[in-house]
Amino acid sequence: MHELDALWAFLVAGWVSLLGTWLVARLARRLGVINLPRERDLHERPTPGLGGLAILVAVVAAMLLFLPNDRETRGILGGAVAIALIGAADDALPRGLPPFVKLLGQFAAAAIPVLSDVRVENVTLPFVHPLDLGDWGIPLTLFGMVAVMNVVNFTDGVDGLAAGVCTIAAATFAVIALSLDRDSAGVLAALTAGAAVGFLFHNFHPATIFMGDAGSNLLGLLLACVAIQGVLKTAAVVALFFPLVILAVPALDATFVVAKRIKYRRPVYSADREHFHHRFANIGFSQRKTVLYLYGWTLSLAALALALRFVPYSDDDGTLNPGWAVVMGAFGLLAITASVYLVFLLEILKFKRFRERELRRQVQTGEIAALSDDQIEHQAERDVETGEFEAVRPPD
Repeated sequence: MHELDALWAFLVAGWVSLLGTWLVARLARRLGVINLPRERDLHERPTPGLGGLAILVAVVAAMLLFLPNDRETRGILGGAVAIALIGAADDALPRGLPPFVKLLGQFAAAAIPVLSDVRVENVTLPFVHPLDLGDWGIPLTLFGMVAVMNVVNFTDGVDGLAAGVCTIAAATFAVIALSLDRDSAGVLAALTAGAAVGFLFHNFHPATIFMGDAGSNLLGLLLACVAIQGVLKTAAVVALFFPLVILAVPALDATFVVAKRIKYRRPVYSADREHFHHRFANIGFSQRKTVLYLYGWTLSLAALALALRFVPYSDDDGTLNPGWAVVMGAFGLLAITASVYLVFLLEILKFKRFRERELRRQVQTGEIAALSDDQIEHQAERDVETGEFEAVRPPD
């Protein structure tokens, strides 16, 4: 049974990652690969890096044991090793790799599985005939893979976030892929989830090791391969929506951050404190609370993806089933409510209220010059827009 293979792959990758991370942490300390706290970072103590190498070892071990030795598996394995080593070089160098070199490395690593037939050649869309991508399949798949790598990389800024989100996403992909008889992709997704959750044991706050670019880029490449092999290559009508829903949290974070950088004419590769996890910290959330809220959001979207796959909300002829359509709507409402709450109410309105309170306190204590109520409100609105502010104090 392929489901049993997926379970064993998950367990093997999890245990190898769990044990290997401890060894890699010792290696990172010996090599001096230590992440010192910087102004934009949320961690407060020096922490070893290179955790992605432990994830790589776990992935390679499980792939060799549970996946067939075919062209596609070898391509994914080669791409995984390449991107992890490129990321490790970036983590180990004092100033990291230049952004352009790193981007070239991502494309080179992605090209290995793409040239091994891990690519999208056509897409099934609702209400229209399948769209044949033809010669565009290779470049579009390459750009898609690199995009997913960077999306995951953007979430790796607070203890446990990237590892936890990738665990949820990979486990969801595993269930969907296996249900679509994409067995190899289901096993690959399961072992990816196992490697991520094994690492998460060491990476949850307070983290004893960081995955670095070696880990975030590796997980991004694996998730992209799973999405292509397990979902996008099927004839499922909602296949295109599965990756968009499952990876919505890191994708929205990356979209908002890049849009802000473009708006304020900053390089898109520049580091800043405008990610969701930074902004939550600025309204007084602890790292654990921030991560748990984002886990909850990711789970609500994963539930929607699973509902899209398993809830029989329409008949074979496309007619909606009233009862199941209500159930499907409930899952959609849950995901929308969580998204609106976190992005709008929590991210914007709650911060604005806290920021106004903090500005009034600073005026009263003389920390800043006197401001009128209108000026305080205007300043709070500007801080919400730009994200350029110090953390406000948590509410009493």
